[in-house]
Amino acid sequence: MQDETGAGASAPAELRDLLVELNDLKRVRSAGREGTIAERLFAQGWSMLTGGADPEDVALDITATALAATRLTDLDAAFLAAAGLSEAEAATVLRAGFDEVTGALDPALRDRLRARLTPGEAPEAGFVPGFVGALAAQPRAGITCPGKPRILLEPPENHAEHCLMVAVYGVCLSPFYGADPSRVFLAAMAHHFHNAAMPDAGFTGEMLLGDHLLPIMEVATGWALGELDEAGGLRAAVERARAILPDDSTPEGRAFHAADCIDRVLQIAQHLRAATLTMGTVLDEMELVHAGPVKGFHDRVLRDMRIP
Repeated sequence: MQDETGAGASAPAELRDLLVELNDLKRVRSAGREGTIAERLFAQGWSMLTGGADPEDVALDITATALAATRLTDLDAAFLAAAGLSEAEAATVLRAGFDEVTGALDPALRDRLRARLTPGEAPEAGFVPGFVGALAAQPRAGITCPGKPRILLEPPENHAEHCLMVAVYGVCLSPFYGADPSRVFLAAMAHHFHNAAMPDAGFTGEMLLGDHLLPIMEVATGWALGELDEAGGLRAAVERARAILPDDSTPEGRAFHAADCIDRVLQIAQHLRAATLTMGTVLDEMELVHAGPVKGFHDRVLRDMRIP
């Protein structure tokens, strides 16, 4: 856990590689499925919440699914079952994917998450609030700074993807800060409610709105919260969770703001990483032309074609 005197580290460096790899769930798509994995998990999480699931169960289930998908992508419980695997066989596959990336997680949290990867009867699904689709359709602003032109990197992420990733990061980071993972998760899932209706003009737009910013955000947030009125006590739970958002004075606030900051920067870092990718990495390290019965022939073809 973090040293509360301020003398210790502010974040767990050992989780860096996991968080970098998890970030790609905002870009992975599959045929027959609408949106990225992150976008779909965002919708699934809200459907579970409106269906009456406990926020802690949702936080653990969605995070465990995201971690398994880091390597398996959409080879998920539903596909494995459709392909004929038994529940036990599917669980073995999902846990294998989970195990490949979670060695640095807090051991107690890791065990709780791993136990969730047992396919079975799906929890009762509730309605998908309108703000879910609106956030998925709302692009993030890109890189903005007051007084300077924005920098856009295509394709942009959307707000549903960002909220999901911050929620999953928040759960992974929670043990380090001594935070309640379910509260961090719920706050992160709801922290951009205003952008369901409010276009994202970034830091620049916020500064130009000046004193109008907070009242406008409050109105737009209220529209999203109003959609939860028919979901029992969910609105009240979300409002309690969102109380951590203004600052880092609580363990949950620190876990949330660490997750939010990390995701914002890693989103840009992946563009830069792609721009500096070399053929040495692709062919030598990642073995694009990999071992198999025709590798020798493949190598000769590339050599004789002078590729790359």
